[in-house]
Amino acid sequence: MSDEELPEEAEAPLLGENRQPIVSVLGHVDHGKTSILDHIRSLGQERQASVMAREAGGITQHIGATEVPAELLNETCAKMMGGKKFKSPGLLFIDTPGHHSFTSLRSRGGALADIAILVVDMMEGCQPQTIESMKILRKQRTPFVIAANKIDRLHGWQPKFGRSFIEAFADQRSDAKEYFEERWWKLVGQFSEHGFNIERYDRIKDFTKDIAVVPCSAKEGEGLADLLAVTIGLAERFLEERLRDTLGPAEGTVLEMKDERGLGKTIDVILYRGELNKGDKITLVSQDGPFQTHIKGMFRPRGMSEMRDAGDRWDDFDHVKAAAGIKISGPGLENVLAGTSLRLSNTEEQAQEAEALAWDEAKVSFSMDEEGVVLKADTLGGLEALAWELKKLEVPIRLATIGQINKRDLMTAENAADPLHRVILAFSTGSLNEVADKLSSDDSAVELMDGDIIYHIIERFEKWQEETKRAIEEAQREALVYPGKLLILSDHIFRRSNPAVVGVRVLGGRVHQGQRLMKPDGTSIGRVQSLRTGDEVLKEARQGDEVAVAIQGATVGRGIDEEDILLVDIPESHAKRLRKLEMTAMEEEIYQELITLHRKENHFWGR
Repeated sequence: MSDEELPEEAEAPLLGENRQPIVSVLGHVDHGKTSILDHIRSLGQERQASVMAREAGGITQHIGATEVPAELLNETCAKMMGGKKFKSPGLLFIDTPGHHSFTSLRSRGGALADIAILVVDMMEGCQPQTIESMKILRKQRTPFVIAANKIDRLHGWQPKFGRSFIEAFADQRSDAKEYFEERWWKLVGQFSEHGFNIERYDRIKDFTKDIAVVPCSAKEGEGLADLLAVTIGLAERFLEERLRDTLGPAEGTVLEMKDERGLGKTIDVILYRGELNKGDKITLVSQDGPFQTHIKGMFRPRGMSEMRDAGDRWDDFDHVKAAAGIKISGPGLENVLAGTSLRLSNTEEQAQEAEALAWDEAKVSFSMDEEGVVLKADTLGGLEALAWELKKLEVPIRLATIGQINKRDLMTAENAADPLHRVILAFSTGSLNEVADKLSSDDSAVELMDGDIIYHIIERFEKWQEETKRAIEEAQREALVYPGKLLILSDHIFRRSNPAVVGVRVLGGRVHQGQRLMKPDGTSIGRVQSLRTGDEVLKEARQGDEVAVAIQGATVGRGIDEEDILLVDIPESHAKRLRKLEMTAMEEEIYQELITLHRKENHFWGR
């Protein structure tokens, strides 16, 4: 082979300095995601208050970010590291409100997170959201560490604040160790069912074959130094090229837009590549597509404050390098879609490329249906979270937009053909004044399900659906003609004709005003004009009832007589609908009797 025929070697990418790994924390509700981060934020000299205490219902609803500097990491993990120091300048944690937000946080290379911590309650094991998180981590090929939280709840376990898991386990009584092993092997089996091999981090020989599990207690701080050391150690060992891919035009992901006192409209951003300066031009994404603006100010939370509510704990920066959690102020930011990208656009070339990519992001990532419910949220991530849950329930979505509920949303919901779709589900957003009164009125045709906790909204929606279905079915039942069987009682002839009035006992099924009656041989008798018991007029009579029936078209002595059996006939269209509904055993028996009678003349009747 000549030199000309030799394949060209791919040019090695230019790599910069190590940035801090971006770590996403996810798992099932109440398994301790935010509790773990609260403990990490409490390390060092600048203790920060619990974020979880400030969240609605103690559940993380908006994505937050916390930076942990290398100095603190090295200090905390000193025993684990044996004198070694981490190469990274720190860790950048992202606290997500479930797996939904994790999927919406995208970067140029796929998932925004470099590595994830999957939090599992040691006592409860894998729950639905744990399993969903596993599927997503596998799909996005995100490496992860498992934090087996709440070991302090194990029977007989004696916790000690801040101790490593190795030290903690060695100090436990034999009965506590036995109980730990019991829960451990249950966890191994659960992960194995989903195709994952897990092992305690201190027993792993090859981290490429087994997923590391760090038993810990967020409440007591036990094993959390182990968790930090394993997470950053794995990131530095296996993701070095990704962590050094910091050169080139700046790129970041918008967490959310906020109105900050003294700053106006701002955006919280995770900068995962490149550098930003005050005055830089940037391209962002709105519902209408891409738009350009410039950076007026950049701020980072002081100490280890949480980005979501750092309050006035912000430091002003002229220059920021990836990876970092930053707040940006500038004109026109009120239109930004949370969960979309920020891209540097100082040059014409940068601006053109950024605009092309932004157009793709402006489209929602889920399909709309011709018929369905209406969704609203304050961010793209919130919208996708709602859509995710509804798609799992196989609920169609007709309209999904960001912002407050408006006239279009209300009219779309009102005009839904299916009563089960006349609903608006709204996460972390309100209603414009023009529609708020209509939605809150007692005679509103549209049901509003709103709140700050997605899972509560979904639970309310499912309950409303069930109740509405029952009400619709009950209304349909009342409108349907059900089969029935009547016995004309002896000595209970009150009128012989025009109409005939006789006393009957309902042997089975039910009888309503207006229904046709026939004899067991198929002979038509007449129509029920009214039902009475004493002076009370009845809508219907059911099995066991004895009532007076006025029968229009019947004559006692010529068509009917005492002790005759009469059947409540059913229209063919009703027969088809009844087949899909639950009937009593007696109603089913009478139904089959009527079917047999009608099919003597028409073999396909009621099919």
